[in-house]
Amino acid sequence: MNEQALIATARAMVADDKGLLAMDESNGTCNKRFAALGIPQTVDQRRSYRELIITTPDLGKYISGLILYDETIRQQKKDGTPFIKVILNAGIIPGIKVDIGSKDLAGHPGEKVTEGLDGLRDRIKEYALMGVRFAKWRGVICTDDSLPSRGCIAANAQALARYAALCQEAGLVPIVEPELLMDGDHTIHQCSDVTEETLRAVFKELYLQNVMLEGIILKPNMILPGLTFKVQESVDDVADATIKCLLRNVPAAVPGIAFLSGGQAAELASSRLNAMNLRFKSRLPCGVAFSFARAIQQPALEIWKGDEANVLEAQRALLHRAMCNAAARRGEYNADLESCVQSNS
Repeated sequence: MNEQALIATARAMVADDKGLLAMDESNGTCNKRFAALGIPQTVDQRRSYRELIITTPDLGKYISGLILYDETIRQQKKDGTPFIKVILNAGIIPGIKVDIGSKDLAGHPGEKVTEGLDGLRDRIKEYALMGVRFAKWRGVICTDDSLPSRGCIAANAQALARYAALCQEAGLVPIVEPELLMDGDHTIHQCSDVTEETLRAVFKELYLQNVMLEGIILKPNMILPGLTFKVQESVDDVADATIKCLLRNVPAAVPGIAFLSGGQAAELASSRLNAMNLRFKSRLPCGVAFSFARAIQQPALEIWKGDEANVLEAQRALLHRAMCNAAARRGEYNADLESCVQSNS
């Protein structure tokens, strides 16, 4: 393990007000999103859509890293250029999702554990040889009046830590992603309590597995009420609760926090990220960035709809969202910026 190289990569992933673009949807998830918009669910259409993303002009001005899926990293542009080469030439750091998804947790009805540790060392070595410099593993936590159980939190925390150790062994920065899902009617206080317990468990396991915290990126959920809860707190209240939780539970050695969007609307995710940086940036020991998927991709996907004639307009929409989130990292995002960017695109 080259500690200095890991630290340099982790810092680069959250440097210069940039963030990460997650385009690591499994083929099944990608197909569902295509189906909702009437796009044929084929290998070539997935390849075309991913080419649209990675060839967006100036994407590297706002995006530091791209999280890829196994199919994606092996694909090429229509002219035969490997995707990985396109990404590197754009000055963007390539990353890869290495878990194989969440499965039912035995003995814990209604709860999940993420799988994929079997054979992971060899898969990571292969990806590293392909030019990948970081990886991602997502642990899923559900909550209601009786969930999550301590067993579920412990199982996912241990898996995240074992994955992280294997990544660092191979020279890859691990993105550690414990996600409390937004589904349900839990309160913002329940979200905070469960997130705190989860983060404490995750960092305990990272310590036990000798993971170097200076060489990871944390990808947590924001502190939000459930989607169906009757009270949806203000942007500032979400920022307050989220930063309070992180300051209490994330060691200062961690160089960056890159929030997942978790299904939030694109502009709302930007607004909440903006409030955190506007109100608390001077108090934070690390960079507070974004690692969004749908909150960056969805507007572009809805414009593209599988039609080659819509590629340029879709790329403008994608760059628009990336630009707005970079502004949110500076605490400079607002509705006027949205209007200005859209009118110039």
